[in-house]
Amino acid sequence: MPKKIPEKEAKAKYAKEKPAAARLLTNKVFVPKNFDPLLEKNYGKHLRGGLELGLVEALYLLEKGKINISKEGKKVTFQKLLEHALKKDKRIHEKLAVYSDLRDRGLVVKTGFKFGCDFRVYQRGVGVKRGPKAPGEHTKWIVYAVPEDYKCSFQELSRAVRLAHSIRARMLWALVDNEADVTFFEVMRLKP
Repeated sequence: MPKKIPEKEAKAKYAKEKPAAARLLTNKVFVPKNFDPLLEKNYGKHLRGGLELGLVEALYLLEKGKINISKEGKKVTFQKLLEHALKKDKRIHEKLAVYSDLRDRGLVVKTGFKFGCDFRVYQRGVGVKRGPKAPGEHTKWIVYAVPEDYKCSFQELSRAVRLAHSIRARMLWALVDNEADVTFFEVMRLKP
């Protein structure tokens, strides 16, 4: 994995831009305007009329001071958003720890829902796009965020590895310990 960007440097980068105003919806956060700086850094999904952020992305951006969130005219704090997200996803703590670690390393992180994993990760500087891609623009890693005491079957592990190989990506298990530290393990298939 690439080197982690120091927190002080990351905060300085974010301090330059004014936070975008966002609204909390049921399962996502919507930024209706002034979202270009977020889009340039490959956050969210661009829709007509705005930028849609997943709850993990929104938590990360709120913590970094990139967005301000409101619901029904009231400010939503990080703690309130975390409580809301926990009702929707019991694994939000692990996912946020992994997402934050990857983003702080300067990597582009997108949801892995359509691939049956937590995240798909691209190399630094890659712009995520649809359609034909150059070799360096493909997903580099698919990532599963799990607690350190996670147990899985060989069948589950095999499916994950096969999926990664089918899209020419590498499969990482991101183990999150009780202190929210993340350790990445690559699992790959070897042919004798």
